[in-house]
Amino acid sequence: MDYLPLFAAVKDRPVLVVGGGDVAARKILFLRKAGARILVVAASLNGELQQLAQAQHIHLLATAFDEAQLDSVFLVIAATDDRALNRRVFDAANARQRLVNVVDDQPLCSFIFPSIVDRAPLQIAISSGGNAPVLARLLREKIEALLPANLGRMAEVAGRWRTRIKAVRKTTDERRRFWERAFRGRFASLMAAGNEQAAEQALADELANPGAASGEIILVGAGPGDAGLLTLRGLQVIQQADVVFYDHLVSDEVLELTRRDADKICVGKRAGGHAVAQHETNQMLIDAAREGKTVVRLKGGDPFIFGRGGEELQAAAQAGIPFQVVPGVTAASGATAFAGIPLTHRDYAQSATFVTGHYKADSAPFDWSLLAQSRQTLAIYMGTMKAAEISEQLIKHGRDAKTPAAVISRGTRPDQQVRTGTLQQLEALAKDAPMPALIVVGEVVQLHQQLAWFQPTTDAENFASSVVNLA
Repeated sequence: MDYLPLFAAVKDRPVLVVGGGDVAARKILFLRKAGARILVVAASLNGELQQLAQAQHIHLLATAFDEAQLDSVFLVIAATDDRALNRRVFDAANARQRLVNVVDDQPLCSFIFPSIVDRAPLQIAISSGGNAPVLARLLREKIEALLPANLGRMAEVAGRWRTRIKAVRKTTDERRRFWERAFRGRFASLMAAGNEQAAEQALADELANPGAASGEIILVGAGPGDAGLLTLRGLQVIQQADVVFYDHLVSDEVLELTRRDADKICVGKRAGGHAVAQHETNQMLIDAAREGKTVVRLKGGDPFIFGRGGEELQAAAQAGIPFQVVPGVTAASGATAFAGIPLTHRDYAQSATFVTGHYKADSAPFDWSLLAQSRQTLAIYMGTMKAAEISEQLIKHGRDAKTPAAVISRGTRPDQQVRTGTLQQLEALAKDAPMPALIVVGEVVQLHQQLAWFQPTTDAENFASSVVNLA
């Protein structure tokens, strides 16, 4: 270990910065965030630093460096393009046992600036010891994506409660278990949702009745398949879940992102196959939450678009179980985007309608005359088994039989297939189409030939047959 990781308290302490250009300004930005008293030595200041000096946020100490300037400072930073001057600053600081950083010159540094993930008061510092700062920055970006923006506020609230917790939980072990439950449970979830008052009440409930509080249900949209389309909030939630109930539309790549030790239970439904009844799924969610678990219901696409998410949360509400919703990218927008088919285009379609090919037997039938209107895009979920009826009814009610149509199978996934043709050919397009599949009807489908950008990563033979044109 070449450097000892430390977090230095520089608030109200004098820090000397030698240099007045853009590089110096970047370092001064960090120093100001930490509350340092900044002294600058520079022959000239750039525009940004001039404004800071005029506002008295920094102090221009001198126009030339003198070793005596180091006698009463805490840290030293040299940020000039004069290597000889930088070396003078380094040697003089070393002689006085002052920590010094010469920007972009790692051998002349007794301390270095790490890449910082700032969730103040929570901070994460990443350093390559000056060897690969770009790599450190890339790692910081990855960590940034994993950490909710509210972590700092959560830490502040926890800090306010420390004394109260200590008064009730006498041992370190008791306090550790308390905070582990809090940071993995309802308190953390409510903070993420922005409900600070309810979050503090959750802490109070846990303190009064440890382990007695129920868990919650979080409904998460997994997107259409590509794990990269899972939302940032969705990723954060599934990595906190104690148990994940998922359906067949959730891809293996998304399931791989769930917490390793979480229980994973499939409650999916497939046409013609074994399925868990909806009321059974509802009860399983409720029972798991009543055990105090963080329960994630992971559904393909968006859970509120033909996903029965509303029904499941109605059951949770009736049972008194708290819940949240994390939206997802629905198949109509995800699959069509990967197929190069815009849902709307001012030359072809002024509206898009999402329709399910399956509906309850006792519900009202489709208004085919409305669906058959021209200059709109129809995105039909779960419709391949009724492709012949859909084609017949749309043509019967006025849609041109030559209207472009597509069947997108396993959209956004490595084995995506796109079959294009016309409305009158829809039954043939849908025949034996791999599931899940989305039907798209509308003039925008013809743009597929121009805008198709995604190439499935299957072998060349499979790729060659992945685009079928029956027009």
